[in-house]
Amino acid sequence: MKKMISLLLSRRHLLVMASAVALLSNMGPAWAADEAPDAFIKRITTETLDIIKADKSLRNGEVNKIIQLVDVKLMPHVNFRRMTALATGPAWRRATPDQQKRLQEEFKILLVRTYSGALSQVSDQVVVVKPLRAGQEDKNLVVNTEVRGKGDPIQLDYRLEKTPGEGAGWMIFDLNVLGVWLIENYRTQFTKEINAGGIDALIASLAARNKSNAKAS
Repeated sequence: MKKMISLLLSRRHLLVMASAVALLSNMGPAWAADEAPDAFIKRITTETLDIIKADKSLRNGEVNKIIQLVDVKLMPHVNFRRMTALATGPAWRRATPDQQKRLQEEFKILLVRTYSGALSQVSDQVVVVKPLRAGQEDKNLVVNTEVRGKGDPIQLDYRLEKTPGEGAGWMIFDLNVLGVWLIENYRTQFTKEINAGGIDALIASLAARNKSNAKAS
């Protein structure tokens, strides 16, 4: 597991994750529910790579601007509550609404700050979306892609769910880089914190890491 985590957090793979974290920034509610999931991923990844390449502050990893971007453009289109709940595991159901809210906030800041520095590495990357595997359920559908540029292609997969009701579309709730799912990786870390001191200890640990990262940025 340590080797997998090290792989996930290597600089090159942080670049891909950073692109993924920001990729929804140009998506609006006007896109209809009948947009195919692979077309959805192709559109937003291509648009976002173009945005990053054209925006010097994003390429430089300006944290405050990235956080603002995520709050305004990304969060409405990602089921971050589900992502946080899955990463937390059974302890999520025992947490109070306030604890759940605080955990989501700290987890979001951790992800944004972790990957913001890699945005400055975006240069000539392109995203190739692979054919969608048939027979998948809308509530847990995976779109497989490769990020291609200098060096070997990097596997980057997205786990999506279909949102119900009028104006429904697709929402991302997990990411996979070279076989390592983000939720699985963080769940291992979160479980250790929870077992040692409960949900409040996990929140405190994330807050401390975020404070340290903020000083370093």
